[in-house]
Amino acid sequence: MSGLRYVYAVSRPLGAPLQAELAGVGGAPAALLHHHGLVAVVSTVPEHDFAEGALRGNLEDLDWLAATARAHQGVIDALTCVTTPVPLRLATVFRDDSGVRAMIEAREDDFRRLLDRLDGRVEWGVKVYLDREPAEAAAPVAARPASGRDYLRGRRESAHRGEERWHTAETFATVLHDRLAHFAEDARLHPPQNARLSGESGRNVLNAAYLVGRSQSEAFVELVDRSKDETPGLRVELTGPWAAYSFAGEAPAGSAGEER
Repeated sequence: MSGLRYVYAVSRPLGAPLQAELAGVGGAPAALLHHHGLVAVVSTVPEHDFAEGALRGNLEDLDWLAATARAHQGVIDALTCVTTPVPLRLATVFRDDSGVRAMIEAREDDFRRLLDRLDGRVEWGVKVYLDREPAEAAAPVAARPASGRDYLRGRRESAHRGEERWHTAETFATVLHDRLAHFAEDARLHPPQNARLSGESGRNVLNAAYLVGRSQSEAFVELVDRSKDETPGLRVELTGPWAAYSFAGEAPAGSAGEER
């Protein structure tokens, strides 16, 4: 079957070459398509996987989706090492190069505006988790309550402790976010992650992204690191640097959309 053109990102012409033999989705080599002074990073993908009907089914296959997202992100990461890209959604495909060029022309003003804004900047992700209370995780099986009254009292005390820990976690997350947002050039609050989907232990209290200049990234990382031991029972995780998905109006790898 014929192939479709998969587009990872749009950038200005690169000042340095992409890494040699950079493989994209399905192992196909990534290539550069120049148009109107902009560059689309593309590869060829099989139509039997990415045509509209087939893609809809593949997106429900978690193994296929994970492999595609990893390959997509690998190209974006390599591109971020040499330039500032505007990353596109996972599974953005076109019939051929003319479709890619038409997309660039239709969105040219937006791409140039975003590239100006994002130039020299990267995205950092910060998450805060409330871990299970150590006493809950490690305590032996409790003795049977002496009475129903004792049982209810124990339940009330446990609920009260949980409420206090959650309040402490929310307060910490709010203060940390304000501190990091003040340092960063821009910030986005995302919905808390579902533990069943993310596989992370603990309850997600903060899920945020921060736009930071590359020259300020080391200081930003140090600021996050200093917060990690401020409150016992809370876990602070830092990810990045990434291409600025949260500030480019595009969904990160893992969501999907198709353009024709």
